[in-house]
Amino acid sequence: MTGTLFSDPDEPSTESLTDGAMILRGWLIDEAPALLVGVMAIAEDAPFRHLETPGGYRMSVAMTNCGAQGWVSDRHGYRYAAHDPARTRPWPAMPALFRTVAQVAAADAGYRHFEPDACLINRYAPGARLALHQDRNERALSQPIVSVSLGVPATFLFGGLERSRRPRRLRLNHGDVVVWGGASRLAYHGIDVLQATQHPLTGDLRYNLTFRVTGHS
Repeated sequence: MTGTLFSDPDEPSTESLTDGAMILRGWLIDEAPALLVGVMAIAEDAPFRHLETPGGYRMSVAMTNCGAQGWVSDRHGYRYAAHDPARTRPWPAMPALFRTVAQVAAADAGYRHFEPDACLINRYAPGARLALHQDRNERALSQPIVSVSLGVPATFLFGGLERSRRPRRLRLNHGDVVVWGGASRLAYHGIDVLQATQHPLTGDLRYNLTFRVTGHS
């Protein structure tokens, strides 16, 4: 990463998406193995699970969390919770490297003083997808979203502030970071059906770390 604590990939680049949103291409290639070690440690404490939507559907993406708050979903709705409902104890602490990565990426995208209290970790297997949605369960909507891609590539769908707007289709590779906030904070976004392929560090899986300031205590 240019001007950060991390070693630079050979050709990192920044791709602007719209006002307040950008992709930091290849910025976490060197840090990715350590991030994946952290993911595995978190999953040992708070295993991945397929959550249920308020409508009663099983999500194809497996999820877990770390940090002071964790995103959960069930028949009662989407929300944040300080305790893992499956274990009735707090979520694993957010690793220092996770926090630093999120803060540096946010700053490099123009959002300084980012202090995430939640990291939602998604695990995608072939065939999994995430429908277009807005991240709006947070109270701190003035703060950006920082999203880190690890493992096999995925097609990121990034739309506008209305669901009816046709989203852009953007390939996300291992080590890419997407940051969006400001005028694009409530942009609809998702992941198209994950295609079957292989990555040397994750096999046929993709992991996504999404850092947020929830505003919940």
